[in-house]
Amino acid sequence: MDAVVERAAALREYAEQTASCTRCALAAGRTQVVFGSGNPDADLMFVGEAPGFHEDQQGVPFVGQAGKLLDRLLEGIGLTRADVYVGNVIKCRPPGNRDPLPDEIAACEPHLFRQIELIEPKLVATLGNFATKLLSGRPAGITRVHGREQEVTLGSRTVLLYPLYHPAAALYTPSMLKVLEEDFSRIPDVLGRTVEPPAVADEPVRAFEAEPETVQLGLF
Repeated sequence: MDAVVERAAALREYAEQTASCTRCALAAGRTQVVFGSGNPDADLMFVGEAPGFHEDQQGVPFVGQAGKLLDRLLEGIGLTRADVYVGNVIKCRPPGNRDPLPDEIAACEPHLFRQIELIEPKLVATLGNFATKLLSGRPAGITRVHGREQEVTLGSRTVLLYPLYHPAAALYTPSMLKVLEEDFSRIPDVLGRTVEPPAVADEPVRAFEAEPETVQLGLF
């Protein structure tokens, strides 16, 4: 229990430090840093792309319609937001919700890696194309890799990465929603698996390892 309390305190302290981050130009246009929210001792962590308008205003990730769908999907597998941790690759809202730029990703990536190191999740579920390609370090799109776990090293921690369609993409597409529900239904089983630390630590996953022209970002 002491370790859990210490991790929670360290995560809270890091969130306070990150609140004044000025590593990239996004700091000039944000209302506030959207660090993340949820259980600091979660086995399951969700990672999306970046905050939108409502998230920027409220300081909490996934608070719009996509967030409501995420809550519903969690309920379907017996979980709530209090059981998981939810964050984004980028902690500040890009203007007009555009795709984050490479220098913004490079500036913010260490924040995400530090979160993962402190929370120590067993499973990191990426929501959408952007987060999946970035954290997997591979160009394969979400339509090819959704629902298929893979072992990756993020920062100094080895985890299972579990790509999922972004809830926003499934809101108005019944067929995609069905697939998302099916992929969510596998999460309890996937969580039962453990990852052994590698004998030799891999290099941290870096952004845009694939050729830029092969990486198309977004929700799909």
